[in-house]
Amino acid sequence: MEKITEGFQGEKAIVTPYSVRIFQQRNPLTSTLYVTHIGYYPFAKFHFRDRPEGAAENILIYCQEGSGWIEIDQRKNVLCKKQTYIIPSGVPHVYAADKQAPWSIYWIHFLGKNSPYYTEMMAKVLDVNDGSVNSYHSRIQLFESIFQNLENGYLKDNLEYSSICLQHFLGSFMYTPQFNRLTRNEDQDMVYKSIAYMKDHLESRLTLKDIADSISYSPAYFSTVFKEKTHFSPIEYYNQLKIQRSCSLLQFTDLKIKEIAFKLGYYDAFHFSKSFAKEMEINPREYRKRYK
Repeated sequence: MEKITEGFQGEKAIVTPYSVRIFQQRNPLTSTLYVTHIGYYPFAKFHFRDRPEGAAENILIYCQEGSGWIEIDQRKNVLCKKQTYIIPSGVPHVYAADKQAPWSIYWIHFLGKNSPYYTEMMAKVLDVNDGSVNSYHSRIQLFESIFQNLENGYLKDNLEYSSICLQHFLGSFMYTPQFNRLTRNEDQDMVYKSIAYMKDHLESRLTLKDIADSISYSPAYFSTVFKEKTHFSPIEYYNQLKIQRSCSLLQFTDLKIKEIAFKLGYYDAFHFSKSFAKEMEINPREYRKRYK
């Protein structure tokens, strides 16, 4: 069977010069996470790579269409549409496109001081096929932002912005539910619908029943599911949102503390101050003095 490493019709790739990588290593922002190689291989028939010594960088492969396989430690992992695999640096590996339905892949080689934070994602198939079309396009847009900025030259701003986009791109795989939630219209998930309702009623005094009724669930069932997903009860979460809003009011308005308390549905300034100190470990007056 024919085997090739590159040269696919419509492919694009960038390999940064070593002088650029030295800058990336030394720059405080880019040193945390940076791209050394990036590219896209569409319909990569006969694609094959064998690195007995591994690569100097971590390698992310995101399968857009078709399929292929990646072998590490004599274990072959099949990679299909909307799945990702990150090969750790220094690990021997082999990968290839499927013979019948060769993959189209986005790929990035990356390094940086923060690379170890992504270890839990490495050497395993990551399935991100639960997102919407918007999620997919947003992820590809991040990839294109990295590619286009590097393609436009290795100016300091281009390199720094590419590093920031890379962190977001990797985060879209590490925190898939959060990424998908931000890139779709308000989904049907009861927890996120209830949080949206809480945010719209921070000036009220909502009860558990009020919140549960807003999404047509029983208070008991809703409370159980909410706590499973957030680790907080609905009312605890609601109160945290109130404190979050009060921080903004303390910092960016001249409203008196008792006015903020009234605005956010507290019984009085004492009740508000007590709740605030419990969450923030300082009272509202001290918070305003520190951050105003």
